Amino acid sequence: MEPIISIRNLYKTYGSKQVLKDISIDIYPGQVIGYIGPNGAGKSTTVKILCGLISDFSGQVTIKGFDIKHNPLAVKSIIGYVPELAELYDVLTPNEFLSLVGALYNLPPEVASERGKGMLEAFGLAGNMDQRMDTFSKGMKQKVLITSGLLHNPDIIILDEPLAGLDANSVIIVKELISKLADSGKTIFYSSHMMDIVEKVSDRIILINEGTVVADGSFEELKQKQGDSSLEKIFAHLTSTESMGEASGKLMDILGNS
Repeated sequence: MEPIISIRNLYKTYGSKQVLKDISIDIYPGQVIGYIGPNGAGKSTTVKILCGLISDFSGQVTIKGFDIKHNPLAVKSIIGYVPELAELYDVLTPNEFLSLVGALYNLPPEVASERGKGMLEAFGLAGNMDQRMDTFSKGMKQKVLITSGLLHNPDIIILDEPLAGLDANSVIIVKELISKLADSGKTIFYSSHMMDIVEKVSDRIILINEGTVVADGSFEELKQKQGDSSLEKIFAHLTSTESMGEASGKLMDILGNS
């Protein structure tokens, strides 16, 4: 089987700081990839490269046969991207915004309208479809973002902390949705700090630290290799310079002495 996403010898620097160091990954159709790492490890940089938002990198990235450097628009047309934070057009209503997104993806207006309304209703926003989004909470805006990222029914879905701001019921809905999308053959690249959710939804977990891949496998494989019982413990084991207990003890000492 040919990989649907192929990353080869990927490097990225910001000034003198090297953020990604020789990342090479093959991702296959239908996989749910949990992409995790500490702050500053290079997760968001990888995501932005995959989405065509960063082009000044070295190495090769192909998505569904398209080279991201040479065909960024072709890649953008076939992926769905849900960021943690994005500027919505707040003066628009969800219906107006999704109509715009549908037009950008060349969806027939009736298809964009039907899908958008159906997804917003599923997210509990049936009564807010014609309300201007400058009055929306972060969670409500995130539901619109998720809807916009899936509106054109892409085969590849890239999620960067997609659950930020969502209420508990909506988190459950999105977790179930990820599983159903994978079952239907979609490929999902899920970047997150939420270890418990990554552990449950991913069939393959890639852990990066300081710009390099330090673990790659299913949760069960990582447990066997590391001897830890949870993804949280595996994460701490592979990325921490000191134990969590020592760090929390230092913080308590500081509070006690102040």
